[in-house]
Amino acid sequence: MEWHNHSSLNEFVLLGFPSVGHIRGWLFILLLLTYLFTICGNLLIFLVIRLDAALHTPMYHFVSVLSFLELWYTATTIPKMLTNLLSEKKTISFLGCLLQTYFFHSLGASECYLLTAMAYDRYLAICRPLHYPAIMTTALCTKMAAGCWTCGFLCPISEVILVSQLPFCGYNEIQHIFCDFPPLLSLACKDTSTNVLVDFAINAFIILITFLFIMISYGRIIGAVLKIKTAAGRKKAFSTCASHLIVVLIFFGSIIFMYVRLRKSYSLTLDRTLAVVYSVLTPLVNPIIYSLRNKELIKAIKRTIFQKEVKVSSSHH
Repeated sequence: MEWHNHSSLNEFVLLGFPSVGHIRGWLFILLLLTYLFTICGNLLIFLVIRLDAALHTPMYHFVSVLSFLELWYTATTIPKMLTNLLSEKKTISFLGCLLQTYFFHSLGASECYLLTAMAYDRYLAICRPLHYPAIMTTALCTKMAAGCWTCGFLCPISEVILVSQLPFCGYNEIQHIFCDFPPLLSLACKDTSTNVLVDFAINAFIILITFLFIMISYGRIIGAVLKIKTAAGRKKAFSTCASHLIVVLIFFGSIIFMYVRLRKSYSLTLDRTLAVVYSVLTPLVNPIIYSLRNKELIKAIKRTIFQKEVKVSSSHH
């Protein structure tokens, strides 16, 4: 590989949570339980939406795609975090570090685009209800979801290529819980102002533009909802958007602070905290938010589980 010619380091040390000390075991159990809950919650939502015909609508199509994405998003970082909590040797290869950074950013960018598509879907449903069925067809939903994934996986390529060309000579400890562009750039023994500028431009475009589109959609949605004369009607319209808006604010709130900045140096404690929010907590709360705030989804989960129980009991008889 070409980057080995530019780097005298074959591996990095991921420091992760260096000051946890004697509570390392408890942190491992907490993170493991969080990961298992995240997998089970998102997998349950994905399967229920796919299996229940009543949920075969554009809104739930996007929710199922988001749940599927979260499964892979957490898989890029959390298993390595768990391994490092138990292992004394916390190393990751140079190629492994680049791949982790690439897939984490690809899936993160895909989520930005997907949350934007979901906001557009809600805008059409509330602001243009008569045209909604004709516009938001199954074919368009599929194309939009595929477009979100494609654009997401194209976005970080230039950043990864630029980082792969940097020389890393000497200090190899990554002061972070997983491989990422800011801590990698801080280890390079060369001026990285070009990398910082490219990272800022790409991240600002992806994060701020998608967030702006989402906020414009919700501005119009709120305007339309406030025109509804009955309180019950306003409540029903808001309830279909509330879950999505909560997810958007948690996810974008943390990544804007983390990635839209023009500097190489950063606060280690703040960045680790923000990283836990968008890499661990957001995928964890997504299934909770979408299921607890959605009566239709709860009913579908009960229907799916109940049908399985009926089939099992009937097979025994």
